Amino acid sequence: MTVITKDDLILSIQDALQYISYYHPADFIKSVNEAYEREESKAAKDAMAQILINSRMCAEGQRPLCQDTGIVNVFISVGMDVRFETDQSLEDMINEGVRRAYLLPDNVLRASVLADPAGKRTNTKDNTPAVIHTELVPGDKVEVHVAAKGGGSEAKSKLAMLNPADSIVDWVLKTVPTMGAGWCPPGMLGIGIGGTAEKAMLLAKRSLMDSIDIHELQARGPSSRIEELRLELFEKVNGLGIGAQGLGGLTTVLDIKIMDYPTHAANLPVAMIPNCAATRHTHFTLDGSGPADLKAPKLEDWPEITWEVGAGTRRVNLDTVTETDVLDWQPGETILLSGKMLTGRDAAHKRIRDLFAEGKGLPEGVDLKGKFIYYVGPVDPVREEIVGPAGPTTATRMDGFTEMMLEKTGLLGMVGKAERGPAAIDAIRDHKAVYLMAVGGAAYLVSKAIRKSRVVAFEELGMEAIHEFEVEDMPVTVAVDSKGDSVHVSGPKEWRSKIGLIPAVQN
Repeated sequence: MTVITKDDLILSIQDALQYISYYHPADFIKSVNEAYEREESKAAKDAMAQILINSRMCAEGQRPLCQDTGIVNVFISVGMDVRFETDQSLEDMINEGVRRAYLLPDNVLRASVLADPAGKRTNTKDNTPAVIHTELVPGDKVEVHVAAKGGGSEAKSKLAMLNPADSIVDWVLKTVPTMGAGWCPPGMLGIGIGGTAEKAMLLAKRSLMDSIDIHELQARGPSSRIEELRLELFEKVNGLGIGAQGLGGLTTVLDIKIMDYPTHAANLPVAMIPNCAATRHTHFTLDGSGPADLKAPKLEDWPEITWEVGAGTRRVNLDTVTETDVLDWQPGETILLSGKMLTGRDAAHKRIRDLFAEGKGLPEGVDLKGKFIYYVGPVDPVREEIVGPAGPTTATRMDGFTEMMLEKTGLLGMVGKAERGPAAIDAIRDHKAVYLMAVGGAAYLVSKAIRKSRVVAFEELGMEAIHEFEVEDMPVTVAVDSKGDSVHVSGPKEWRSKIGLIPAVQN
């Protein structure tokens, strides 16, 4: 009988969550670097360079890879010859580890979990509770897989109850383009096949905990139908040309993971869940000898990548930019922003909408006329930081507010992650505004461009409060220009044509 103490499990969960907040898995770094070396799209290559530089910076500074430090997922396999020495339930011990990890003063992690999700949506303040999956297995050890799943990638999860004769490949190729770039490619796709609806989703999530090995599979060849399916989907999904950050390019996925389970004769459940460029997961075993010992990777595991400003890069002063200035900005163009911008996410936009509905104006100290707003919820700063990691959030969540913001506030431009939907693009075109894209998965790198930060409104919203940032040379890409042309439409279309793997009927 193996005895696992309460303190050993709690400390192991805490340490694992801290570890994955700033260390990418080594296989992920290797795979992104290989994709970076192969990439022919300049925009996608630049995005991957920023992701790799950000990853190394986070490993060195031990700060989060992404401002969205995720909702915690735990898969725990408990040996039937294990006894826990504790006065708490298994879930309570795991949640205590989560609580300690997210509140650790040296590396505060962003609390993103909200209670009463269909009501007041109140932040729990410590990122509890975790989503926990437990199984009893033979043996005298406890095996734990821990992940921190970002909201942007989780939001793109898909489930289909296909007919048994339907093509899984066709469904995946039809579905992936509908996911846009909010899941921050390049990453992995986890696919669950069979069981029931909830079992398929669980299989898809669990598959993402495995290491990237698609190139080894390519080298040795498939030995099962599932491995054949992985190889076919890997080639064809990359053939869609979506590319890093949805900008168009050769690599959209780094691996395809598939797990399956027997299913009912009338059903073919298929689930698909993406893992983003801030892939965060680790595995440890408890055998009664103490807490998990997670070895820090070596900095030599990270490639020496530099990202340099091109000769044609446009520098923009946010304090003096005008409506006329933005008219000649081109989709895909790199811009360096300096000056003052305001921040705002879902909750702040809803507050503003409610104020307008009541016949009131913007909060005191908030003036958006001719200004830019950054869709971001930063991590709290530690030590000498001005602000913690502050990468962009998914811009499409603000699409429903875009017409209102442009019409009623005089807003000139927006900065966020991934593409905009048709309604937002129409509003941008009609108001001759612009939308700029920052790289999702480069949050710590972006934060180094922020020279000053202060809260100007809705302080009670925490990370969703409106901040004023003063930035210097913050790198962004023109994603939607003043004419309504979107690089997230033109980029993948161009590269899908160049790669030439997908029939025209699926374009």
